[in-house]
Amino acid sequence: MTIRTLIVDDEPHAVDIIKRYAANVPGIEIVATCNNAIQAFQLIQNTKIDLIFLDIKMPGLSGTDLVRSLKSPPLVIFTTAYQEYALDGFDLNAIDYLVKPIPLNRFLRAIDKVMQFINGDKNRTDTQELKPAPIEPANHFLYLRIDRRLIKVNTQDILWIESVKDYIKVITTEKVLITKQKISVVEKLLPISEFMRIHRSYIIPIDYIESYHPNYIVIAGNKIPIGRNYKQACARIFDQPTGNL
Repeated sequence: MTIRTLIVDDEPHAVDIIKRYAANVPGIEIVATCNNAIQAFQLIQNTKIDLIFLDIKMPGLSGTDLVRSLKSPPLVIFTTAYQEYALDGFDLNAIDYLVKPIPLNRFLRAIDKVMQFINGDKNRTDTQELKPAPIEPANHFLYLRIDRRLIKVNTQDILWIESVKDYIKVITTEKVLITKQKISVVEKLLPISEFMRIHRSYIIPIDYIESYHPNYIVIAGNKIPIGRNYKQACARIFDQPTGNL
């Protein structure tokens, strides 16, 4: 059996993460993605959907309003950056509620709940094949061209990446590497669930963040500035009010 899955989110980055995670789980088929709830409502009327990954706060119709508008909604896993909406989600009998940024292990726990529901409450005997296979965390690497050589860098060792004119500085736990490259190109090569852009000139790894301030993030005792265009996104992730401090 295949679980036909729909992703509804107005943030392309969030959609990409779920699609990448789902690709590692046998039996999960991403049938479609929608960037708003109205589009999702129309699709659900004409397409068999077993499971929805559903963002709550979207322009126009919210995720919770979408569920309320459906006579027989599919299984729902809510995804949002706003912890305070969890109660609304569970009032609608959601299978789970994932807070962004979504870690892989938390995603797999939500999928396991879906499997348990299908195997238990639905009394299905043909879904054993859908249990997710164990996934070991993979090492990701960048290859930087320095002095006519390609230098292999484990992304787990990167503290931050800084753009300086036509060059980037890759600061690792052991050294600083400088190469002629655009930061936008390097950004596309990084694991999207592990790094975030906080400034036109800075990319940081989420796991190394020591503290957050509306104007900067601290990593290894260093203050990394948050750019004006990135303040709102950072505030959502760290569950802080926006505004000048």
